[in-house]
Amino acid sequence: MGIQSVGIVGAGQMGNGIAHVFALSGYDVMLNDISQDSLDKALVTITKNLDRQVSREKITAAARDAALARIGTTITLTDLGTNDLIIEAATEREAVKNEIFATLVPVLKPDTILASNTSSISITRLASKTDRPERFIGLHFMNPVPVMQLVEIIRGIATDEATYQEMLAIIAKIGKTSASAEDFPAFIVNRILVPMINEAVYALYEGVGNVESIDKAMKLGANHPMGPLELGDFIGLDTCLAIMHVLHDGLADTKYRPCPLLTKYVEAGWLGRKSGRGFYDYRGETPVPTR
Repeated sequence: MGIQSVGIVGAGQMGNGIAHVFALSGYDVMLNDISQDSLDKALVTITKNLDRQVSREKITAAARDAALARIGTTITLTDLGTNDLIIEAATEREAVKNEIFATLVPVLKPDTILASNTSSISITRLASKTDRPERFIGLHFMNPVPVMQLVEIIRGIATDEATYQEMLAIIAKIGKTSASAEDFPAFIVNRILVPMINEAVYALYEGVGNVESIDKAMKLGANHPMGPLELGDFIGLDTCLAIMHVLHDGLADTKYRPCPLLTKYVEAGWLGRKSGRGFYDYRGETPVPTR
């Protein structure tokens, strides 16, 4: 199939990170978002992250410049149609993803592979709404993409072997390690990780400990680099809640019931770092627990 060009839908923290690693690995990248402001911010972030890699002698200044030269931007989704691989990295809402793929399908080349960076939604179901379920796959990158080594590869029921093998090769080429997951709710990482965060919120909700003590306990008692509530803020509490809903709805098991306190934080707009407040308040110089 020979993938040379990659289109990326969504220029947020996941999309700009995916653009970064593909451009640095020699691929031509077209980054799309609904606003030019989002695209401009993404380019600033990519440049800053590449500069950091140069300062740490991970890459050369020439490699940084070449990577930036390979990234184009557009606010017109259909401009991505000429790419060999398109990765959707939009918000974790199935209706939004389906709308994106419906817009793309009429302009795609026959051999273009579609991929979703979804962290929890069924690849089989997303693929079924397109004209190419055999060339549709899940590529779940971890955040922050330039730093994290893992990419989960998720085959839908119709994904063919050629597409799967091509994606294994692509992930290796961009310097990442792949883990193959079956197409069940939340796959591997979030099936294990997000219920742990939800359980930490239950511990807070039930008064077992406060924010500081829960995070300290897991960092020092389980050798986690980040406490579960701090990690929830980093991921985004709205994303954590969405994944818990996918698990609860998809597996029909009460152990995946979202904690009411997590729901309350999301309803308040306290989504974590990206909104300035979550289980910690980030508006000052040092994060302060909110409970």
